[in-house]
Amino acid sequence: MLSVRSLFLMGLLCAVEAAPRRGRNGGQRQQAAAQTAQQQADQIPQGVSTATDGSTILDMSAQVNGQTVRFKVSAPADQFTTASGVDGATQDANAAGTLGLNVLLHGDGGQSFFDFPNQAVQDNLAGVAILAPDENLFWGGGSGLDRTDGVAHAQIVNDLVQGVLPQVLAFNGSSVSFTGVSGGSLLLSGFFMPAHMGNFGDAAAGQASQVLLNCGGLEPQVDVDPAAAAALATTRLHFQSTQQELALLQPAIPAAVAAYEQIVSGEGLNAAAIGALQTVDNSPDGGHCEFDEQDFVSGVQLMADSFSAIMQGGDGLLDGTNVNVLNPVPGNEDLAFSGAS
Repeated sequence: MLSVRSLFLMGLLCAVEAAPRRGRNGGQRQQAAAQTAQQQADQIPQGVSTATDGSTILDMSAQVNGQTVRFKVSAPADQFTTASGVDGATQDANAAGTLGLNVLLHGDGGQSFFDFPNQAVQDNLAGVAILAPDENLFWGGGSGLDRTDGVAHAQIVNDLVQGVLPQVLAFNGSSVSFTGVSGGSLLLSGFFMPAHMGNFGDAAAGQASQVLLNCGGLEPQVDVDPAAAAALATTRLHFQSTQQELALLQPAIPAAVAAYEQIVSGEGLNAAAIGALQTVDNSPDGGHCEFDEQDFVSGVQLMADSFSAIMQGGDGLLDGTNVNVLNPVPGNEDLAFSGAS
């Protein structure tokens, strides 16, 4: 059973300053000797703060499938439910809203959760970020490509979005998209999409989901549910990597690209239809997640700022650049890398 347990604490969220520094493997931060990453995260206050567009960020926790799961929601105050405790909230629980969601799953160690690059309302999508319920803050637990808790974590993401968020925010449940960063992309592609994608989007109403997989990808690690396969045939999907991706991901990402192409091909899509739906790129000459060819944090922010241009029918250009990343998957499955980070 799902129930919201708000853990509001006094003070604004000071994530960047309070969080330990990240490492290079998907945003993993250095840990104090006696504490896990999760214990360090627990010391960072939750509560209400202001997003970059002046709207409201609510940082709270809920019980989901026996786990305490922390998440953030960024939206106008009047779109929160009165039960959320946000000043200016006007909505009833489970009320339908006009905003969609862009749900972000961070990389190993949680850096992007605290940075919250998809905060603010962007092209009618409210930002959501979920913190992995794992002592190392790894989505799917485990390490590397072996995500031993992938099934349970994918279920948690599904149940939080479907069961908890409607108690906090009024939104359009047929307009829910997802962004993965490194380990978050592994969880989405390896476990969440093949099992749960059928719960999101409404093709009959012309509302399809979008999934942006940044610097990570896995072939499905579980059976592909028929409803998920059908949903994927209308889901906008983009794989984004770099020229100097991590060595262990260089074979994994192309394998994931080919696997998801095969899934929608099995749903009857031809090459032209697949190319319009699924795209791939690794042209930036940077290391892991360094899409701006400079840094992990700023690279992930660049992709968040480019979400509409890439995923919602835009020109495909990375924000502020002339780099077009909309290469159709058919014919571009075998990505070539120049080195390894």
